Amino acid sequence: MDKGGKLKKAWHFFWHEDSLASFAVNIGVALLVIIYVVYPLLGMVLGTSFPIVAVISESMQHGLHNGKLCDAYFVEFKESFDNYWDVCGSWYEEQGISKERFKSFPFAQGFNKGDVIVLWRANKDNLEVGDILVFQNDRPQPIIHRMVQIEEEDGKSFYHTKGDHNRGSIAGEEKIDQGRIYGKGLFRVPYLGWVKILFVELVRPLGWNIQR
Repeated sequence: MDKGGKLKKAWHFFWHEDSLASFAVNIGVALLVIIYVVYPLLGMVLGTSFPIVAVISESMQHGLHNGKLCDAYFVEFKESFDNYWDVCGSWYEEQGISKERFKSFPFAQGFNKGDVIVLWRANKDNLEVGDILVFQNDRPQPIIHRMVQIEEEDGKSFYHTKGDHNRGSIAGEEKIDQGRIYGKGLFRVPYLGWVKILFVELVRPLGWNIQR
């Protein structure tokens, strides 16, 4: 078969053939394009090496997880902002953040495991209390939590965060410097992150270590 014939056969296989092999190749090519073309281009536009992140934990949910919210146990819980604040609001009030101020924050209703958050560049000129930060801690996966305080020390800014669902801050998020921050939350796409979460669960038995 000449070169032209091979190209036509490959074209037909990729675009027209209705087979499992063709479907697998299409998926593989799509993933490569997203990882090596779309993702880097988005990073350039949005000014961050992490332009898109999938939420892989329940730490920003305003409802129950395993029967708990802010370490309080419930048999039943009707999810609403007022009910969330009744349970978790005292911690924020101790930090000087009122209920009305919290309502004005981005993502004031929190977000869920499986959501995708699109990020924007983050620096001391565009960060405010209430913003959603993605930062590196001592875990393999970056953390996505809400900023609750900004401190200035020797001309540098340090940030304190907390997950909305958590009782308080976890180790490593009380003094976050600029070098650990990947970006701030811009908007969310519900459920899309489950594609990544389910894929990671499928390949985990194979020993793959997927961090993005």
